[in-house]
Amino acid sequence: MRIDRDTFDEILTTLTRNKSRSLLTAFGVFWGIFMLVVLLGGGNGQKDQMRSQFDGFATNSCIVWGQQTGEAYMGFREGRWWSLDTDDMDRLRENIPELDVVTATMVQWNESTATYGTNKHKCYVKAVSPEYDFIEKQEVVYGRFFNQVDIRDNRKVCVLGKRPYEALIAKGVDPCGSYVRIDDMYFQIVGVINTTSNVSIEGETNEQILIPFSVFQLVYNYGKKLDVINFTLKPGNKVADVTPKVEKMIKEAHFISPTDKQALVICDAESMFSMIDNLFIGIDLLLVIVGAGTLLAGIIGVSNIMMVTVRERTVEIGIRRAIGAQPSDIMQQILAESVLITLIAGVFGLCAGVGILSILEDATVTDGRHFAYQVSFSMAMGILFVIVILGLVAGLAPARRAMSIKPVEAMRDE
Repeated sequence: MRIDRDTFDEILTTLTRNKSRSLLTAFGVFWGIFMLVVLLGGGNGQKDQMRSQFDGFATNSCIVWGQQTGEAYMGFREGRWWSLDTDDMDRLRENIPELDVVTATMVQWNESTATYGTNKHKCYVKAVSPEYDFIEKQEVVYGRFFNQVDIRDNRKVCVLGKRPYEALIAKGVDPCGSYVRIDDMYFQIVGVINTTSNVSIEGETNEQILIPFSVFQLVYNYGKKLDVINFTLKPGNKVADVTPKVEKMIKEAHFISPTDKQALVICDAESMFSMIDNLFIGIDLLLVIVGAGTLLAGIIGVSNIMMVTVRERTVEIGIRRAIGAQPSDIMQQILAESVLITLIAGVFGLCAGVGILSILEDATVTDGRHFAYQVSFSMAMGILFVIVILGLVAGLAPARRAMSIKPVEAMRDE
């Protein structure tokens, strides 16, 4: 559709002459685009904010722990207490090649007292191995995380979570190399961590003091016993395909009925994250439907008001036809008016939506992190392209109505 200068001047004259109607028409489109942009950008920000809760936690992981048996089996009574052990980790590593990292965690659930100088703090002690960093990523603030030498030599070392560090150590002080007393035992501090994820295993890691699990087994007389086994899978494998093998192997080793659904709990984190992703897809679809509905209402308003405008300009159109204007010229002008109204209103709606999202983005900063309460540039360009197409569609019926006006009928109407 090519618009020359004269046609463009006529369009501006018409729009200026009908200011109130043009503004009313434009407002419907403005509001529709504004709502669409705010909904899409707000949805992106909410998704980004929700995903931040799981930052640093392995999405292809699985957590396994034991409970009381629910069935009698092989001479063992129902309700028997049992526990996982280090042999289970060896079995999984050796017999299930799909597994990548296999590690364990334990917690001393009797609250311990940590003492550093004259400062004291009540907290829990968690046992982990170096591989736990692959399950729940640790941000090392000072020093280091555990290594294999700590496990092999049963070193009495510890890593402080964020809260114990703040309660025991002066802010900004590197405590690595000094000692903290946990109940009646002294541990050398080798690191301070700040866990970024809000998902933790056996309590929030930021609230705890971590020690090597081999030392934990000795000082707390756990022997080979484990509370929880955690594992991740190699790329290309799914947790749901592996869990039946894991369940069968552990149940056979501990004489648990294959049909006992209570004794062994397998938490598939991968499926949980997949459900969250599906929820995000559903939210996106809902936002698009609501925004598109609002925009469609505005476009229908454009079409209706353009139809009224054509009816009021019947005489004008008839005169133009009488002095030689072609039907295509009339159609071109009506379509151009429709596109111009929707495009101008759409640009203002887009800019207003982006402005509101910028304010919202600045208002939701958490720990210096900005969440993506915005639409992408490609999405903005796509919205403008859709506006132009909808403007053409909205102008089709009025344009066809204008083309059908005959000069004689127009004069009779006058």
